[in-house]
This record gives sequence, structure tokens and C-alpha cells, in this order.
Amino acid sequence: MASNELLSIKQLSVKLQHKTILSEINLTLNFGDILGLVGPSGCGKTTLLNTIAGFNALNTGELKINSCTINRGNLAVQQDTLTITPSKNIAPEHRNIGMIFQDYALFPHLSVEKNICFGIEKLAKSEKKSRMTELLHLLKLTGLESRFPHQLSGGQQQRVAIARALAPQPKLLLLDEPFSNIDARLRNELMLEMRQLLKQLKMTAIFVTHNKDEVFTFADKIAVMHQGCILQTGSPAAVCQTPNSWQVADFLQLGSWIPVKAVNGQFQSALGEFPLPPLPISTTSAVANKQDSQTLQLLLKPQAIEYCQGLSEKSNVKVDHIAVTEQGFHYLLSSIESESLLFFNQLSFYSDVLLALGQQITIKIKQHKYQVFTNI
Repeated sequence: MASNELLSIKQLSVKLQHKTILSEINLTLNFGDILGLVGPSGCGKTTLLNTIAGFNALNTGELKINSCTINRGNLAVQQDTLTITPSKNIAPEHRNIGMIFQDYALFPHLSVEKNICFGIEKLAKSEKKSRMTELLHLLKLTGLESRFPHQLSGGQQQRVAIARALAPQPKLLLLDEPFSNIDARLRNELMLEMRQLLKQLKMTAIFVTHNKDEVFTFADKIAVMHQGCILQTGSPAAVCQTPNSWQVADFLQLGSWIPVKAVNGQFQSALGEFPLPPLPISTTSAVANKQDSQTLQLLLKPQAIEYCQGLSEKSNVKVDHIAVTEQGFHYLLSSIESESLLFFNQLSFYSDVLLALGQQITIKIKQHKYQVFTNI
């Protein structure tokens, strides 16, 4: 295990009720990094989080946690690397991992002070008081010590849950959809606030979400899951620029899909023909370079679309939906030739020009590094 790695997962699989939920998971996380675990509902995100925490057993593979303290009776023993395998499990309370649940799981009958101190009752009174005072200050909860959870706002409840998880000074913090219960107006503010806090504390964290915007705001690193597997990991910017599969691009909503065919060195589409590059930047199949290939899918981002205003070229799309956004007017377009095998609908397009619903216009694809994938 590399010296800078806090967490290393190799070939991990998990079965629950005889059903494989996670398959061949490989993942590493460095000290101080914040990882966003994303993917559609049911893909295994929470199961992976629970497995790291120790609530699920491994069926195959290995999970290593660097620099952990194991409690043996009244003695705290420092162990440089904690290794968990199917034949060698470690109880959750001995993994030195903190967890924040989606509903915060605060004790309703305990005050803020007692909720925060719940996991550190065995500490000396002075140490316990010192940690609580520091956390109350860091999380802007000073003066709320005597209140009960029902007397707090959603944001304050979240802060109490964070303080309780941080009180035992864990090496790794796990968060299961931590922002889902927060009012939309406060969500971005709280995400930035929590990120700054974790960075200030040099805390390593993994958080589960199905909201891509949360990942771009909160995470240093992203892991995209699909059907129990991790498809791609990397910085959010790198994954967005070069997705390795249509599942990754589709989940992150990086653009619209239009069908294309590679014929005689050209891509054919409902928006016309354009040159087939020697090596498409992203493709899951070599068939894109073959003549008369199967239908492929081109990932088309709004900035790669050009509106041919005032030109006499034949219209090729019509306006099906109009919305007003911060980026101008947002349109959903569909191709006019509905009988074509290359027909598409719901092509996302932004423009400062006001168009009419049902209006037929001409657009073309700008030259760019085409990202093409096998048929969805």
C-alpha cells in the first residue's frame, strides 16, 4: 500500500441474499482527498459505503485502511495498515471510520451536546469538553448545546451529525447523500462550507450522491458506478472531458446523443456529413473506422452546435421545447426527417436568439474532438 494512500480496495465483490451487488471493485484514495461516489439509483453506491464502514462482509477481494487505531480492551494499539478480507473481518467500531447517514440519525431525546459526545464518552472529561467546544465553534453551533434535534433547522441538524462523526477523530469520513435533505437554496452554500471544513481538518472523505452538481462542487475525485462496478475514476474535470463509456457520459449529462454512421471516411448524421477523424477521441469500439459501420452514438455538447441564422440552407431540426435559463434560451430540438434511421429527439441547444415553438431551423456541428460510442 503506497504511503500516501489511506484506502485501497482490490477486486472486491459483495453478495447480499445470494445476489451479487458489487463486482470486482478497485479503488484507491489518498490522505486528505474527497471522493464523490456517483451513479444511478441501485448501482451499489451505498452498499460500497457500508462495506467500507464494516456493515457488509466481503465475498472476495481485499480492503486496506492505512494508519488505524484498534481498541483491544482498554488498550489502544496503533496498526499501520488494517487489512480486511473475506476470512479476516474487522468490526465497524475498530476501523476508525466516521459515518453520516442520509437522515443524519440523530438521537431525538438527546441534546446537541450529548449527540456530539455520544461516541467519546470514554474520554476524560476535560478532553471531551475540549473536543466538543472546538467542534461547536468549527460548525457554528455555539449556543445551541442544550437544544434538541427537533428544535434545529435542517442545516443545523446536518452540522450536529458532522460534529458527532468528527468527535472520535476518524481517519475516514463516509457520507451517504449528505445534502439531500437540505433546502435547494442552502445546498450550495453548505457544500462549500463543509468542503472548506474537511480541508481545514485534512479529513479524507467519501460521499455518495446521485447529483452530479454536488460532485463538481464538493469532490476532488469522482468514481462513477454502474450495475455494481466502477466504470471510471479521476478528477471531475478529467472524467467530464474524456468519459470512457456512454454510461459515464450519459449519467453525468455531458451532452445530447445523436446517431451517426461511418461511411467512406465520413460520419453521416441527420445534421449532415462531417469528416471521420483518424482516431476518435473516445469510442468503445473500432467499428467507427470501418466502412458501412453499425449505428454509433455521437456525444454532442451544446457548445459544439452552431445555429445557421439567416442562411438559405435547408432546415434540419425543429424546436420542441423552450425554457429560459441563466445561459439564455434553452431549446430541445428534434430532427425533421423522422423516418430516417438517424432521427433524433431532445438535442439540447442554447442560444440568445428567441425562437418559436415548432419553428424549423438549420444547425450544424462544429469541428471538434468527436466523442463516439457504440450504440446505446
